[in-house]
Amino acid sequence: MGARGAFVVAVDGARLVPGFKVKALDTTAAGDVFNAALATALAEGKLLRNAVIFANAAAALSVTRAGAQPSAPRRAEVECLLVSASRQGAMAAAPGRRGSGAPKK
Repeated sequence: MGARGAFVVAVDGARLVPGFKVKALDTTAAGDVFNAALATALAEGKLLRNAVIFANAAAALSVTRAGAQPSAPRRAEVECLLVSASRQGAMAAAPGRRGSGAPKK
């Protein structure tokens, strides 16, 4: 879904997790960066929603750079974007453990 974010479907519901607004330069590795960041966040025990937010941030940073490997952001850069976005009220991710993070019906 690119700049629109990621659509998450879990047993307890489905929702769009919005992306981050950035000026895209090259989208070559965005999907790979998203998947790697998502897998990392889930392996660390983050809620699915928070893991997707983390992955969206990583992918957003990656599209601001040219190339594949050189575009992959460092973790500190992703965390900086997340802090900046939360201060601006651009996201509502609370820390948590593994689960879907989707709203209950």
